Amino acid sequence: MRLGVLTGGGDCPGLNAVIRAVVRKSVLHYGHAIVGFRDGWRGPLEGDTIELDLDSTRGILPRGGTILRSSRTNPFKRDDGPDAIRATFERLGIDGLIAIGGEDTLGVANRLHAEHGLPVLGVPKTIDNDLGGTEMTFGFDTAVQVATDAIDRLHTTAESHNRVLVLEVMGRHAGWIALHSGIAGGADVILVPERPVDLEQVCEAIQVRHRRGSFFSIVVVAEGALLAEGPEAVGDQTDEFGHARLGGIGDRIGREIERRTGYETRTTVLGHIQRGGTPTAFDRVLATRFGVAAIDAADARRWGTMPALRAGRIELVELAEAVASLRTVSEADYEVAESMIGLPRSGGHTANMASGGSPAP
Repeated sequence: MRLGVLTGGGDCPGLNAVIRAVVRKSVLHYGHAIVGFRDGWRGPLEGDTIELDLDSTRGILPRGGTILRSSRTNPFKRDDGPDAIRATFERLGIDGLIAIGGEDTLGVANRLHAEHGLPVLGVPKTIDNDLGGTEMTFGFDTAVQVATDAIDRLHTTAESHNRVLVLEVMGRHAGWIALHSGIAGGADVILVPERPVDLEQVCEAIQVRHRRGSFFSIVVVAEGALLAEGPEAVGDQTDEFGHARLGGIGDRIGREIERRTGYETRTTVLGHIQRGGTPTAFDRVLATRFGVAAIDAADARRWGTMPALRAGRIELVELAEAVASLRTVSEADYEVAESMIGLPRSGGHTANMASGGSPAP
């Protein structure tokens, strides 16, 4: 077989590990040829390819990003998008395609297979960890570690200057990075997209700490956290999947905390630092497992499926299931963080919880 592979959407640590696993298992065990498509879905639309073999993928396991590059190209924004991809497959002799990506990339893969009969399967990727059908995606562990390291560093300067420090992390629709890094780093307030932010109760949580003698606080906020007016966006343009560019929620919350409490407050935005750099060992292993499962599925012609992590095992699930809904933070996911702070309860939740966040250690 001659198989294609692409990486779409935002880059994240572990993409190269998947590519490497696909190539090595394919070449060493099945004898299949692997073609890489450049720049996400633009590659199969325009036939922009590179041959992938053992030599071209040697040494890429620890590298962040993707050697195939990426984009947010949406083939369904073109009237002839699916037909153009089909023509590329026929011209290059492609028997099937492995699409590595998140909600948008896999949503395209699902439509191409379900609606147009193209031989496509997916591999789940997103640092946000919000993809349905799998318990975890690679890239998430690395992003959480980066954010946790940042919180550890912010703790010392916050305590030294009696400041409130706000850390804005990624998370458009789901607050997994904020929640996990906040718990691991001992944040005092965690704000996530799943819960509207009540700034009065955020400030109350910080004031309670001050009254107890803790004259500094760490606030972790996901970029998609919602104030009454909705998420903070940079400009009014959207990408080809309709997503606005988010940013600014950390600065806004920091200004409000300082205005309402009088405590000196500073904001740090991690941004793309969470996406870049070397993947953790966990992400390298998970990405490799996904890559091996993907090439096994392609060899068996299990198109329209996706390898997923479930109860520690890799299983194949339907792409339609994986993109049907997002995996978001539930009430139960907050229980550990919620138990780490002794704020007075109001309406069944701590003040911090009602503010839209979760107190952490």
